[in-house]
Amino acid sequence: MVSLHPLIDNGLTKGSDSFAGGKLRCHCQSNPVEVTLSGNVAHNHACGCSKCWKPKGALFSVVAVISRDQLSVTANENKLKIVDNSATILRNACKDCGVHLFGRIEKDHAFKGLDFVHVELSNEKGWQEPQFAAFVSSIIEQGFEASRIDEVREKFKSVGLESYDALSPPLMDAIATWTAKQSGN
Repeated sequence: MVSLHPLIDNGLTKGSDSFAGGKLRCHCQSNPVEVTLSGNVAHNHACGCSKCWKPKGALFSVVAVISRDQLSVTANENKLKIVDNSATILRNACKDCGVHLFGRIEKDHAFKGLDFVHVELSNEKGWQEPQFAAFVSSIIEQGFEASRIDEVREKFKSVGLESYDALSPPLMDAIATWTAKQSGN
């Protein structure tokens, strides 16, 4: 059986509706970058795209969003660098260990105002659990055997996650609604 991500492989741990947030830290043993989130995340999901940070050996990242005003860098901000300045999501990674701490959208976009984060970088418990799997077929583009993709979808299904080759339908609807409003429809 395939290994999707450490937070998914052995079943999901349900988050807490009253969880108040916590700290994310990069993997540096000394002077880690620290990001404080002042609330719980939303739309937490497994992502198979080639841009999101994944822990070693994982096929998928686990990434969520939080309102930009609920995120602050609270230690070693000088160690952060943007991975790709031309990307829509400006992923801020530690220069030393390479871990992505948060991604921010600066240009006009349906998700501007939301920051993308990896709650597995936190020691606190209670974060929203993954809700779905996105961009599942994208792992094929990264070298995963196409003949085994059904095995991946079955593993997601076995832990209760729907898998999509885009974002979840509600998020795709939000993007389409935003786009329609931008064009005057």
